[in-house]
Order: sequence, then structure tokens, then C-alpha cells
Amino acid sequence: MVRGKTEMKRIENATSRQVTFSKRRNGLLKKAFELSVLCDAEVALIIFSPRGKLYEFSSSSSIPKTVERYQKRIQDLGSNHKRNDNSQQSKDETYGLARKIEHLEISTRKMMGEGLDASSIEELQQLENQLDRSLMKIRAKKYQLLREETEKLKEKERNLIAENKMLMEKCEMQGRGIIGRISSSSTSSELDIDDNEMEVVTDLFIGPPETRHFKKFPPSN
Repeated sequence: MVRGKTEMKRIENATSRQVTFSKRRNGLLKKAFELSVLCDAEVALIIFSPRGKLYEFSSSSSIPKTVERYQKRIQDLGSNHKRNDNSQQSKDETYGLARKIEHLEISTRKMMGEGLDASSIEELQQLENQLDRSLMKIRAKKYQLLREETEKLKEKERNLIAENKMLMEKCEMQGRGIIGRISSSSTSSELDIDDNEMEVVTDLFIGPPETRHFKKFPPSN
């Protein structure tokens, strides 16, 4: 008698469900044992019944040892997967940068008037508009720099004029001081000379008057 195909859904009858669980559990444990013996594979099987009862099988010394090996393997696979993802991301970024560089090189050659044979009228018009905008920006920057340089030169000129004015005032003050000192010196010299003259004129002698001797001349005939 040919068995019909079992429908994959929960068995509603509790007795039938328990019988099916027992049969398939024993078959699964048997298959795990056969796989470990025939293929020299490390097999660990853990089963919990609907009532929470534990059934287990391990081809190694213990299930925790197999579980630890499993967890370590998962971590290694995760690290390798992460490295592969990073490597793929780096490749994608490198490819994208290479495409951008190629596009920039083509645009640069076109702006220099090279490689225009395959360009359409629309592309040439866009290129012309782009060049016009670039020239406007370049001229604006040029005029800005010229204005800044002019302002710097004007400021330098004002500083030089102010410094020159200060130097002239300082020289003028020093010149006035020298002239004043010369005038004071001349006045003092004149006063000294006058005092000396007065001293000569007003010399006095105390004592008997001087006797004056007159030479006698014979009377004329």
C-alpha cells in the first residue's frame, strides 16, 4: 500500500501529534548517528518536545563543545563577510572615482578645444555657456583682487604722507630750538662785551692826583 503525501501543517489531534513526534524524533536521532559514523562528521542534535522535555545527541564528547565550535565559526564567517563587504565597497568607490576622473579629463579637454569632433550642437552650446560663466567668475575675482590691492596701496600712501608730515613738524621744532639757542648765545655775548667796555671807561683811582710834567719850549723870536 502506497503512503500518501503528508500535508505540512500542525496536527490538531494531540494523540496523533505525540505519536508522530516520537516516531520522527527517533528517526532523526538515528539519522544523526548514521551521518556521524558513515561520514565522520561532528553532529550535535537538540530537540525539545511540546512539553519541554530535552532530547539530544552529540558525536563529540559534549554538545557545549560543538556549540562553542559553531559560535566561533559564525564569528569568523561574520568577520570574513564584513571584510568582503568592505572590499566590495572599496572596489565600488574606486570604480566611481575612476569614472569621475575620466569625465573630468574629457570635460577639461573639451574646454581646451580638444576632442570636439563627436560633440553635438547642444553639448557645444552647454560648453560655451559654461565657459562664459567661468570667465565671468574669473573676471570678478580679478577685479576684486585689483580693488583690494589698490586699497592697500592707498592706505600705504596715506601712512607715508602722515609719517612725512610728522617728520617735517619734528624737524621744524628742532630748527626753532636751535635758532632760539643761537639767539640767546648772541645776546649773552653782547652783554658781556658791553660790561667789559663799561668797566674800562669807569675805572677809578683812589689817591693823590697824578703830577703831570710838561716840557718847556723856548719862546719863539
